[in-house]
Amino acid sequence: MKKAHSRYTVSEICHALEVPLSSFYYQRSDKQSDARLRHQIRVIASESNHTYGKRRIREELKEQGTYVSLYRVAKLMNKLNIYVRYPKRKHYYPDFGDEKRYAPNLLNRHFNPETYNTHWVTDVTYIRSHQGWSYLACVMDLATKEVVGYALSRSPDTKLTLAALNQAIINKKPMTGELMVHSDQGCHFSSHAFRNRLSALNIKQSMSRRGNCWDNSVMERFFRTLKSEHLNVLNFINHQSVISAVQSYLNFYNYKRKHSGLNYMTPHEHYAKMKKAA
Repeated sequence: MKKAHSRYTVSEICHALEVPLSSFYYQRSDKQSDARLRHQIRVIASESNHTYGKRRIREELKEQGTYVSLYRVAKLMNKLNIYVRYPKRKHYYPDFGDEKRYAPNLLNRHFNPETYNTHWVTDVTYIRSHQGWSYLACVMDLATKEVVGYALSRSPDTKLTLAALNQAIINKKPMTGELMVHSDQGCHFSSHAFRNRLSALNIKQSMSRRGNCWDNSVMERFFRTLKSEHLNVLNFINHQSVISAVQSYLNFYNYKRKHSGLNYMTPHEHYAKMKKAA
């Protein structure tokens, strides 16, 4: 197995030794090993529902004990006609707005805290079916990027957001006195019922500035990923079919999908690592 010293990258060592980088990754090709690699790539792409690009596929291959260059992965993906689902267009959001009188912007875009169960973000998105709209509320831990609670409903009301919050608390059992929950200024987050629930649990409430999606961009990005990687290519007959699709993706996202911002660990793997180190 070929590995570089932890202090230096492969390219740095190859440059110092005047060895072409391609030589490090060279493996004598034969039809059997090439066919096995193609099969591995096909399986990884299929299991990720065609959401993995060349970098995530290479990381998955490494975990399976297969070390190949990024160039070779990209070349084989092209030969195998493996496509990747990307967002169709970039979104632009305003970067201004006033704070809500109910709660200041305590989070202030500190999206990478060092401790879990201390900084949660939450939001609501909508999904269309042939019967109308379904609404999804999610709660995410910013430290692990794990969706720790969620709920689906036919109505975008406070019951929905409270259900997601309550599920997150049951799942993770945080020290609520050390927890901050950040959201936008939607009516379901500024309602008496939601604010009273946070107050009863001694949870600090934080809110984005009015109309400023950048203040909750991690949650916005997750919803965009959910839709571009999974939901946008599906047609839903009813609310129950939406529930099934969302549950399937959240299981994939938390436990299988490698997150580039987490050093290609899954959110749950990163949570387990942080919990072990605590």
